[in-house]
Amino acid sequence: MSEDGNDHAAYLREAVEIARANVAEGGRPYGAVIVRDGEVVARAANGIHKSHDPTDHAEMAALRAASQRLGRPKLDGSIVYASGQPCPMCHAAMRLAGVERGYYAFTAKEAEAEGLLSAGIYAELCRPADEQPMRVSYLQLPGEANVFREWAERNRNG
Repeated sequence: MSEDGNDHAAYLREAVEIARANVAEGGRPYGAVIVRDGEVVARAANGIHKSHDPTDHAEMAALRAASQRLGRPKLDGSIVYASGQPCPMCHAAMRLAGVERGYYAFTAKEAEAEGLLSAGIYAELCRPADEQPMRVSYLQLPGEANVFREWAERNRNG
């Protein structure tokens, strides 16, 4: 990447153009581009309007496409360019994939002002778990073998 950010701006503009084309097709204004070692490895638009899948966000679709293309789940050294600030789900997925850096053109507050969600979800997730509107609770299963331990043992033993 150039020090002046021209490459960053070009990839970010590409993500915005993907979002703009998606709006023209009846979709939401989200597009994403993933770059690794100066090469675009994936491009995607939000596909919720087609798939009816609430996780079909541009960043998620681009992560899936990049992982398929590279043949691995880890995308270390990659940069994600997104038209809008990644929602908490996309942000977490980017972290899980080992994405090095991300840039976005428009904030969650700007999206929320136009009727899109995410700024509120960020705020909710910052609250203590017992104060969040959706409850997720630990429920111990007596006598149930620890599936995480089974996984670790399988991976240790080959």
